[in-house]
Amino acid sequence: MLQPKTSERKSAIVSISAHLFKEKGYSAVTMRDIAQAMDIKAASLYNHIKSKQEILVLMIISIAEEYTATIRSIAGSQETSVEKIEKVIQLHIDITVSNPDALASLNNDWMHLPKPELQYFLQMREEYENIFRSIVKQGIAAGEIKNYNAEVIIFSILSTIRTLYLWYGKKDNFNANVLKTNLKKILLEGII
Repeated sequence: MLQPKTSERKSAIVSISAHLFKEKGYSAVTMRDIAQAMDIKAASLYNHIKSKQEILVLMIISIAEEYTATIRSIAGSQETSVEKIEKVIQLHIDITVSNPDALASLNNDWMHLPKPELQYFLQMREEYENIFRSIVKQGIAAGEIKNYNAEVIIFSILSTIRTLYLWYGKKDNFNANVLKTNLKKILLEGII
């Protein structure tokens, strides 16, 4: 269910909507709010987008597809498990830096997706977690990663990288390279 390419106008609508959804919450934002933020009439907005749910689908599904396609590629590479985990961390940092507002919707508003897209999203999320789980378990089996409980490792890493948008958006002019370097070291090597 790959999403078709969106027009520049649709992309602008999605971007502004993502900011509004993060700021006010998906349920509180109306199409009129989005039109007002774009400085257009609500009727003009409907020339590009059918509904607020369509905006949410465009926003969430495109990011979820990017995560899923990239982790598939990472898992299929010949790199070590540690290198694969570094690339997963890098993926989350890159998406956070480029689109923290849409990530807020991905994490907070996915349950508002229409049923077919919701099922598709949940399948991608499950696949993503299963691939990540297999990378971690392969790393433990190969002796690349300490033999801690795999589920605790998975929870620790995923809970941190999935919520970066909460922290990153509050840091003015924070250097993304510092985040990339330090977060990988902290998550993979610990602090002691």
